[in-house]
Amino acid sequence: MHEAQPSRTALRVALRRAAHQVHDAPPLVFEDPLAVRILGREHREEVKRTPDSLKRPFSAALRAFMVARARLAEDTLAHGISANGTQQYLVLGAGLDTFAYRNPFAQVRVFEVDHPATQAWKRECLAAAGIAIPETMTFVPVDFERQSLAEELAVAGFDRTLPTVTAWLGVVPYLTLEAFRGTTSLLGSFAAGSSVVFDYSQPREVLPLVEQKMLDSMSERVALAGEPFQRFFTPETLAAELALAGLSAVEDLDSTALTARFFSGRNDGLLLRGNGGRMCVAQSR
Repeated sequence: MHEAQPSRTALRVALRRAAHQVHDAPPLVFEDPLAVRILGREHREEVKRTPDSLKRPFSAALRAFMVARARLAEDTLAHGISANGTQQYLVLGAGLDTFAYRNPFAQVRVFEVDHPATQAWKRECLAAAGIAIPETMTFVPVDFERQSLAEELAVAGFDRTLPTVTAWLGVVPYLTLEAFRGTTSLLGSFAAGSSVVFDYSQPREVLPLVEQKMLDSMSERVALAGEPFQRFFTPETLAAELALAGLSAVEDLDSTALTARFFSGRNDGLLLRGNGGRMCVAQSR
């Protein structure tokens, strides 16, 4: 992202989550009553102009992937609370994520990590929308070029010894290998049984030709926004990287598995397409 400017990709994600609330048929894959409200008037108008899913299938497929990963993260948190008494929810690259402001779990403290410029923008959005910041929410601004994530979390009161679920959505493809390893090493140091949910992209060479072209087009767009793709994994190379960090994959889901879980029986055009993007749930050992 550009220095001192909020993330443009964070806005695009927020717009797609909001569009799901407005345009897609019930039952929604991911219900977020604040997704539209947190956007300013200008951006709400953009949501209204979202193209028809049946006419723009690839746009709908990208929206489907984004709402599925958000649902998976919050489902994993709910499971963690019931399974091992999860007490912390860490949102890395939070953008305009709204979970902390509709958190139904009084015992769960939420930590939102993002670049200072993006967090300043979010605070403006929250204030303009009249959305209160609850006592269970803590902002953790981190400039990853100059600051340590582990140190800033400690200063914010995050406790590595408590069971934690981490949502790391829409971040991994933009990381260098060094940054990926640094973050997974930290996540692997959390209390045993803590979980992390993240999405990742497969390398171009393992994709069919049509998906290679789709990836090329998207790569151009995010590069122009100043946030280029840098990191790709196959399930096998990802598993090896996770093992180095003391993490193991509990689920590694392709579009077929995600469709069965979240999109079965839909006929409104909200469908996943291709296998370039996958989602992983990993646990610390």
